Amino acid sequence: TGDRETWDKKLDFMLSCIGYAVGLGNIWRFPYLCYKNGGGAFLIPYFIFLLICGIPLFFLELSFGQFGALGPAAIWKIAPIFKGVGYCMMFISFVVCIYYNVIIAYSLHFIFNSFTSVVPWSTCGNYWNSKFCRTNTLREKTIKFPSIPQYRTKVLRLTDSIDNIGGIQWELMGLLVLAWIIVFVCLFKGVKWSGKVVYFTATFPYVVLFILLIRGSMEEGAINGIHYYLTPNITKLQDVKVWSDAAVQIFYSLGAAWGVLLSYSSLNKFHNNVYRDALSICVVNCCTSFLAGFVVFSVLGALAYQTGRDIADVVDQGAGLAFVAYPAAVANLPIAPLWAFLFFFMLLNLGLDSQFGMIEGVVSGLLDEFPIFKRNRVKFLAGLCFIQFLLAIPMVTESGMYWVTLIDWYASGFPLMCAAVCEITCIAWVYGVDRFLYDIKCMIGRTPFLWQWWKATWSFITPLCILLIMVAHLCFYSPVTYNKIAYPSWAEVVGWMAAMFSIMMIPGWAIYQLLT
Repeated sequence: TGDRETWDKKLDFMLSCIGYAVGLGNIWRFPYLCYKNGGGAFLIPYFIFLLICGIPLFFLELSFGQFGALGPAAIWKIAPIFKGVGYCMMFISFVVCIYYNVIIAYSLHFIFNSFTSVVPWSTCGNYWNSKFCRTNTLREKTIKFPSIPQYRTKVLRLTDSIDNIGGIQWELMGLLVLAWIIVFVCLFKGVKWSGKVVYFTATFPYVVLFILLIRGSMEEGAINGIHYYLTPNITKLQDVKVWSDAAVQIFYSLGAAWGVLLSYSSLNKFHNNVYRDALSICVVNCCTSFLAGFVVFSVLGALAYQTGRDIADVVDQGAGLAFVAYPAAVANLPIAPLWAFLFFFMLLNLGLDSQFGMIEGVVSGLLDEFPIFKRNRVKFLAGLCFIQFLLAIPMVTESGMYWVTLIDWYASGFPLMCAAVCEITCIAWVYGVDRFLYDIKCMIGRTPFLWQWWKATWSFITPLCILLIMVAHLCFYSPVTYNKIAYPSWAEVVGWMAAMFSIMMIPGWAIYQLLT
């Protein structure tokens, strides 16, 4: 491993991990889940699963990567029959990178549209507005957000179903090209360069979050939004779906089982205090989600007050919260273009950090497996980015959001859980949990504090927790929909094929090892 890159400074590693773990989901998914699942009551299962599932898995991956000092695939020398787990992780990251850059292209669209004296989605005199658009009639139940047609008509030009692919949206295509150029430029020199880029991309979002929190809380009605966000509805805890949502959010939020944490930690010095790093990053990530909830709901509370709606009517899920409800709220603030630019530039930085991590995980994993590419790393990275760009072209057509939703629905959920449970089972039961704890002691110079807890979680509690999440995921499975539009059967088949291809790498490689 002597020819592998290493981090220049400890801070490079910390900020890269924080930037990767703190992503777009912290801004839109966590606040929405709190709203949907009992407000403050949701924090109870959230922190329980953080302790019994999130932190143990995060600590395990960072320790495993640092001790092995190899990428997500090559590191499975500890048990070669499990090498398919590494390939599964890399394929998941590869697929998610494809649509993640489309979301970054949406952010770029709104950033460029913020360089005006009046943000274009705050008025109704545009060619893309519908006859229902209203901007000067406040506190009426029939008010429509100008940003909704801005998003669905101007940005998406959405067709009626995924069957009707429509034409290519050339503006989004150009922004997608720009997004991939940005990613390539930031990564082509390896972690020596990307580790410096994250000094800005990982810290700037916090500056914006605090600015937006202060500004949003000054608006009339903001306190109602915060009250709605925090008020616990204890009866919701009787619903199994609330606990399932909390577990899945912890799983996604910390970014375990993508191969990225293995890749990043493999570049650390051997005696780096990985125990302290893991706990610190987990705390920062979860506090960011909590802070983002205050920011989002203070602004949405003000929007609900201005329009006379209930807060429940202005909250949307996923990308809708970031690209529909929030632009509408920002449009009502003084100096709206400034706040719009800050918000969407923050989303851009959050998206890029996560994108850097996933691509770096894929690249480092493949370079470890195929050293011939190391001599042409730049060309290899350029080729990888170009292939992912080509695969994303259907997502910038007029049916693009259907494709983004389809891949997001299937490609990263269940496969991630399969990879995680196989990873932790291999380390705890095949390699041996006592041997693994001894490896950690060799790295940090002492046995981890509360080592009995880590042994119990890695051996029993965390794998059982993940298995329960998988069962709940299947029990509460619902076919993919977008904007209440059901998908045809062939699209569901495509989604499940994307999911199963990565999952089948695990038993597929095991069978190959046994046969050879």
